[in-house]
Amino acid sequence: MQKILKWFAPILTIGVAVFIIFFLVSINTHEKINESQPLVLQETILEQNPKQTWLDNFSQTEKLGYFYPVNEVYIQVDLKEKIIKETTYKLSASLLDPYQVFCLKEELKQHGLRYYLKRDSKKVELLIFSTDKAKLSALVNVLKNYQISAQIVPYKEDV
Repeated sequence: MQKILKWFAPILTIGVAVFIIFFLVSINTHEKINESQPLVLQETILEQNPKQTWLDNFSQTEKLGYFYPVNEVYIQVDLKEKIIKETTYKLSASLLDPYQVFCLKEELKQHGLRYYLKRDSKKVELLIFSTDKAKLSALVNVLKNYQISAQIVPYKEDV
């Protein structure tokens, strides 16, 4: 058994080498190409008759005196309900201290309000847009405990 294992690796190596040599020889056969003439540019221009497409039919209708109709869409809107315009309020507070920002975020979580922090190079400004003025007023009173000055102003969109 040891004699077989001793000679197995060299025999396997020689077998793989012979296979690779036969493989490379079969790929790189030198067959002469009889038609080894340089390529010549043919200067014949084939004239094709233009094919008629479905778009060409549209251009002919003007000559015939009629046009295809345009699709018209009619929309009926039922506006019997009165549209009540709700006033949106903006609460803005200037924050300078990171502790104030932390306290403010915790209070906003408790009140359940969505907010937008606008960071500038000098300050951080909080913006809250809501239609519930009572909720914003309660938040302003709570923020006074943290020495945060906030203002509630009616919000007007710039159109």
